[in-house]
Amino acid sequence: MNILVGYNASYVAKSALELARKHAKAFDAKVYVMISSEGGSKEKLEDVSQARKELDSAKEFIEQEGVACEVVQMARGLSPGEDLVRFTKEKTIDHLYVGIEKKSKTQKLLLGSTAQYVILKANCPVTTVK
Repeated sequence: MNILVGYNASYVAKSALELARKHAKAFDAKVYVMISSEGGSKEKLEDVSQARKELDSAKEFIEQEGVACEVVQMARGLSPGEDLVRFTKEKTIDHLYVGIEKKSKTQKLLLGSTAQYVILKANCPVTTVK
């Protein structure tokens, strides 16, 4: 079994990571932890470096319970939602975990919702954590 966690180091993402770790241990699953950014000229080197540190920390957290973990840092020009959905197909992910944060209607209209995109487009069950 393969589990994917969409991760951005926020409080809710850490909650999703914790739940995924519990389920992975119970089902003897491998956990993939992904941070996605669109990349390009707007991305700063320090942001990429910080994301790597967050991924390393997440991997250590998962592996503390003896769960296999692989971390992935994506910057292939896709939105985080698109990256997560594509990755579920590429790695045959069985379950996807994402944290959700409350946004106003205006924020959703302007920024979109990664969780909403993933829930509607993923080809596997999605668990959202708030």
